[in-house]
Order: sequence, then structure tokens, then C-alpha cells
Amino acid sequence: MRLSGSSERQKCFLELSDGSRFDGELIGAPLQASGELVFTTGMVGYSEAMTDPSYFGQILVFTYPLIGNYGIPSLPKGLSWPIQRGFESNRVNTSAVILAIDSEEAFHWNSFQTLDTWLKEQGVPGIVGLDTRHLVHLVRQTANLLGQVTPEKSEGERSYGEFSTAVKKNGGFFDPGAYEIIREVSSKERVVIGKGSKRIGLVDCGVKWNIVRQLVEHGCEVEILPWDTDFSKVDVSGWLLSNGPGDPKKTGDLVKRVSGLLKDSRPILGICLGHQILALAAGAETKRMAYGHRSHNQPVYQVGTRKGCITSQNHGYVVDESTLPPEWEAWFRNANDQENEGIKHKTKPFRSVQFHPEAAGGPRDTGWIIEQFVTEVKS
Repeated sequence: MRLSGSSERQKCFLELSDGSRFDGELIGAPLQASGELVFTTGMVGYSEAMTDPSYFGQILVFTYPLIGNYGIPSLPKGLSWPIQRGFESNRVNTSAVILAIDSEEAFHWNSFQTLDTWLKEQGVPGIVGLDTRHLVHLVRQTANLLGQVTPEKSEGERSYGEFSTAVKKNGGFFDPGAYEIIREVSSKERVVIGKGSKRIGLVDCGVKWNIVRQLVEHGCEVEILPWDTDFSKVDVSGWLLSNGPGDPKKTGDLVKRVSGLLKDSRPILGICLGHQILALAAGAETKRMAYGHRSHNQPVYQVGTRKGCITSQNHGYVVDESTLPPEWEAWFRNANDQENEGIKHKTKPFRSVQFHPEAAGGPRDTGWIIEQFVTEVKS
């Protein structure tokens, strides 16, 4: 199917918290937006990236130039089995997107609309025509860089749910790490998906749909739990603490409730934000990184082995490995800066990783981690 977008575009501006300003053209909704500036190196999977709840409150810079060339599939209304591929949730979660060049025409048998049209429908602005390589250098060299996207003829502001008023309190810049944004991306009610002999309780901190898909494909029944669920009223064989956005210390009493799970011996797997929450529940500390780990090509290695993997990552917080209690140990480290990328309990089946073993799109080097977790649950 061939789809064409509009060629008449207004000017759009990007202002950064370090004082930099860039001029480009608007795609998507003519709305002002703000957030933490981050980037992805993925050559495909742009619809998955933009719908990933971990990007809530972030302006996503695409380093690859051919974004939008295969269009956008039809967006599902909600999570149900079979889970449609091409999305990690049923809405765009990025505050805005930045591209060097976008494809005004889309060619794909499963394409129902162009990127420009989709962003308009989702109420999300974007900029094209910027030097994204330069922006990536700025992200890698400037601590916690924030951005603000402003169309020349703005018609309002992009919605952040209950946090929309927070933007005005910080000079127009929205820092997602300053607020308890987990409540904006988590499920509102408990939902069971799939069939299997064992049920896994998935604590939804902003879960990517591909995590649910992989658990079901491995023969598990998955109960998706809102982040504020009372775990004492949940009957499952194992727990998965999902990915999500924001500061792990700004998650209400979730850390306290997860610490209660550690008194039991049912398997636990944490991913990304879930990894940080598990570490806090175990008694360790987390800290904000100066530059964060971004991209689909972050190298990690398994501690005590020569096994290395390429992983997909997007996080600005990290577990302080030096604060791990004696009964815990490092599982993975980043090969570039030696920061912690995973922890595990020495005697109980409790483990977590900072990266995304379920990455879609992205490298699949660590897909065995979810399979290993399911095996532990079933045994």
C-alpha cells in the first residue's frame, strides 16, 4: 500500500535546557511539547519505540534517517491475545520525536497511515530537518538534557495526563524524573492473558507488550497487575517487575511491597525499572546517571564469564553495585563504563537486568533470560 503525506509544513523550533536552539519543520500535531532528550539507534521499530511506555516524558531522537518509510500498521484499541506486533502499547508515549528526514510516502502491505498522519491523530508533535548526529553528541555530553518543541503556529500543548500542569512550573521544561509518572503508564485494572499451568504476576510499571507476548508464548498465564496492587491478594507462581519510566524512588510504596515478596521463594525477574525497584527492595541504592545508557547496541557481559551480549537500553538511573547486601551479587555489567546491568540473589531465584531481553525491535542476544525465568517458575 502506498500512502502520501502533506508537503506543506510550518516551521518548528527545538530549545534545549543548555540554551541551544535549532530550527526545523513540523510533522504531526501543531502542539508544544517538552521532556528529557534521549535517542535510539534502531533502524526499524519506530512504532514500537514511540509506543513504549518507558519513553513517557521523553523527546525521542532517531539517529537512523529512514523513519516512516514503511508507514504505521493499524493501532489496536487495547491489549488482547493474540497481541498485535508493531506496538508496545495502544498510544504514543513519547513527548515528541525528532528526525533528520522523514518519509512522506509509505510502502508496505500492512501500512494504514503515514507517520505524519499518525502523530497528528495521537496529538504528538515532531521535528524534521535537524542534525540528529549533533543532538546525540549533546545528549552524550550534557547531563540530564531537557528539550522543548515549539511549532511556529502552536495550537496548544501536548497532554501529559495529570502531569500536564507540571510543565509550566519548570520554565516550560518537563523533567520526567521529578514526578511519580508510573501512575500515568500503568494499567488501571487487573487483566489475565494467555493460558498455562503456571500464572505469572506481572507488576505493570509501564510494561512493553512484547514482554507479555513472550511469557504467553512460553506457555504461561499472565496476570497484569496495576503498580499499586496489594500483592498479598494475588495468587501466582512467580513475579515479573516490568520496565517503565522515571525515577525508581518515585514509585510510591511499591519498593516496600516488593520487599515483602523477597520473604517468599517464588521466582522474581525484574526488567529495567523493575530491576532498579528490586535492588531498592533488597536494600541497595540507585542513583541518577549523568548521561544514561541509550541505543540498541549497548554491550554488556555476564560477571565471572567471558560471555558478552549486545542489548537495547534506555535508562537514566542505575543501581549502585557497591551498596548491594551480602546475599546479593552482580549478574551483568556494562562493557563500556562497568556500571551495573543486573543483579541476582545468591540462594533464591531472584534476578533482574537493566537492559531489555525482550527487545522489539532490537538485538535478541539475551532472550534466554525470560526463558530461564519461565523454567524456574514451572519447576
